Amino acid sequence: MKQDEVLKRAFAMPLTSPAYPPGPYRFVDREFFVITYRTDPDRLRALVPEPLVVEEPLVKYEFIRMPDSTGFGDYCETGQVIPVSLDGRRGGYSHCMFLNDEPPIAGGRELWGFPKKLANPSLRTEIDTLVGTLDYGPVRVATGTMGYKHREADLDAVKTSLQGPNFLLKIIPHVDGTPRICELVEYRLEDIVVKGAWTGPGALSLMPHALAPVAELPVLEVVSSIHIVCDLTLGLGKVVHDYLEQ
Repeated sequence: MKQDEVLKRAFAMPLTSPAYPPGPYRFVDREFFVITYRTDPDRLRALVPEPLVVEEPLVKYEFIRMPDSTGFGDYCETGQVIPVSLDGRRGGYSHCMFLNDEPPIAGGRELWGFPKKLANPSLRTEIDTLVGTLDYGPVRVATGTMGYKHREADLDAVKTSLQGPNFLLKIIPHVDGTPRICELVEYRLEDIVVKGAWTGPGALSLMPHALAPVAELPVLEVVSSIHIVCDLTLGLGKVVHDYLEQ
């Protein structure tokens, strides 16, 4: 294989059988279950990297089911997103994510810097209850519940909330183990079509785990719960801060 052909084909690894196809990545009937809760402000500030700023001691615990996604197929993910601001612009910082599908783990980490690890999340409806879970191996780490479609939410307000900036800490090491890429990435969700959104009573339980430490941000009070069904495109990112240039 000639050098110019290597460069032409080199959009993902492995070279001859990439783990994921080129974007854009469209998601149809993507289902969010988000529980916003109040947590310990000191623990929160210790985990959020500067120059991001924590304005309130809040965490959004998300369970997401993606039954139809370009190149990635049918999978679930879960994790914690922390409301932050950067230069006065409010958005969300993805603190941790757990998935049951290898292509979006590889693509998410390599392209954007999503903090993704392999585990077994799920999102389903059990009779009158929306149930989200996270198992790491045989151990139950998180359980979220919500009354199913108790009240309709404002669809315009939901769409506006989904259109805000999102921030990621992308880390890729050099071959000698030192950081080669260490940067803050911003991305947005695009072409959003909100098909439905509902609120209801919610509860969240987080259990300590050495390799899935979601309980490091303890649940002090559940503030709100929302269930969203929508179509969207995952936009590519841009670098907003390079730690290696500081």
